[in-house]
Amino acid sequence: MINLIKSQIKKFISLILSLIIKTKIGKFISEKFLYLSMSSVKEVIYFDCNLKFVDLNWITRLRIDTFATKEPETLAWIDKFEKKTVFWDIGANIGLYSCYAAKRYNCKVCAFEPSIFNLELLGRNISLNRLTDSVTIIPIPLTEKLLENKLNMSTTEWGGSGSTFGQNYTHDGSKLIKQFDYKTIGISMDQAISLLKLPQPDYIKMDVDGIEHLLLKGGSETLKKTKSLLVEIDDRFETQKQNTTKYLTNAGFKLTEKKHSRLFDNTQYDLCFNQIWTKIKF
Repeated sequence: MINLIKSQIKKFISLILSLIIKTKIGKFISEKFLYLSMSSVKEVIYFDCNLKFVDLNWITRLRIDTFATKEPETLAWIDKFEKKTVFWDIGANIGLYSCYAAKRYNCKVCAFEPSIFNLELLGRNISLNRLTDSVTIIPIPLTEKLLENKLNMSTTEWGGSGSTFGQNYTHDGSKLIKQFDYKTIGISMDQAISLLKLPQPDYIKMDVDGIEHLLLKGGSETLKKTKSLLVEIDDRFETQKQNTTKYLTNAGFKLTEKKHSRLFDNTQYDLCFNQIWTKIKF
C-alpha cells in the first residue's frame, strides 16, 4: 500500500511539473534550476588529494559520497602507479578515477567515455580540477575492431551506467533493457594507438558493462606493453570470464587480486568483481 501511494504521488508530481514546464515561467524556472544544479559542486578529500565534482543528481551524489568506499581496491591499485605514467580509464563515466590519477600522480590520462549524458560532467569535472592538460577525453567506444554500431543504453540519467556498444547484454550477460540508443563509431585499443596516435598505456582500467573481453580481443599489441590492468568481471558471465582469462594470460599477465566492496553484497552486482592483472616479469 505504501509503495502504491508513493507511486501515485510521483505520477502526480510528474504531471504537475510537465504542465508547469510548458509555460514561459515554467521554462524559465527549469532552465535556471538546471544551471544552478550544474554549478553545484562537492569536494572529496582522499589522503592528500583534494578533488571537486559536479553534484547534479542522486547518481552523481552517490558516486561522490562513496568515492573511498565503492571501489577501494581501484584506489589502492592506482596508488601503486608510478608518477608521470600513462593511464587509460576505459569507461570513465564522470571522471572520478581519471581525475584522481591525474591530480595525485601526475598521470597522462586517456578517459574513454562514449555516453553523451556523461561527457558534459566528465568535461566539467576535469576543468574543475584544472586537469585539462593532463586528461584527454576520447568520446567514442572501444571494441574489438573498427565498425559502426549502436551504443545501447539502459538509462539516460547523468552519471548512469549500463551501456554497451554493439551488443544487447549487460554486465552479467543478461539482456539489456534498452532506454536509448544512437549510432556511433567504435575502434579497438590497438587502433586507438595506430589511428588516433594515443600514447601506449602503462595501466588500464576497464569497466564497460559486459564487453570487456571484446576490448581485450582487439588490444593484443597494446597489452604487450601494459604493466597492469584492472577489469570488472561478473562470475555469472562465463563467456566474458573465460575469454578475459585467455586474452590476458596469452598477453603475459597473471591474476593477482579479485575483490569488490561490501557495498555490492546482496545486490545484483554481488558476483561482480574487480580483477587486477599484473604483467609477469621474465
